[in-house]
Amino acid sequence: MSGTLILVRHGQSEWNLKNLFTGWRDPDLTEKGVEEAKAAGQRLKALGVKPDIAFTSDLTRAQHTLSLILGELGQEGLETIRDQALNERDYGDLSGLNKDDAREKWGEEQVHIWRRSYDVPPPGGESLRDTGARVWPYYMTEILPRVLRGETVLVAAHGNSLRSLAMVLDRLNTETILQLEIATGEPIVYRLNADSTVASREVLHG
Repeated sequence: MSGTLILVRHGQSEWNLKNLFTGWRDPDLTEKGVEEAKAAGQRLKALGVKPDIAFTSDLTRAQHTLSLILGELGQEGLETIRDQALNERDYGDLSGLNKDDAREKWGEEQVHIWRRSYDVPPPGGESLRDTGARVWPYYMTEILPRVLRGETVLVAAHGNSLRSLAMVLDRLNTETILQLEIATGEPIVYRLNADSTVASREVLHG
């Protein structure tokens, strides 16, 4: 058995609450999001988890979530690496729009395709495949080697960047990945084998 990889999607953001496409825009957490992040930290503490290093994105909502989790774990000074490779999918021209307004502008079917297809990007933005194309190399070069050395690695990021990682870890295909929803503030704890395959996967539900 090698190390442990913990994935946490940020708590509810101000734009999640307003039903806006967020992408690379940078709203912070709501009060509920703060509570979700703290609860995630409490669940990890109850499991006896002590990360050796943390990774997060360039965006405030993920960084704030991470700091709240580390506060609950009593590890405020933990080495943390921030990189935009872990940013949320870029929604391009949809960013900042209410999802209902986007449906009025482009039609429900088209917006559904942009949101739920694997490889069709919105105008000026990224598809899930595009997101994976920057997440996967970063995971392989920066995160996975640490896990395989036996470290416990915490990653606080976003729904689509974490779905990209889950696609690799859980061996999902381009169809099954579309069904995967990652809830805000619910840690997913993977224990990896020495060959980087998954030995166990546990979701810490609220």
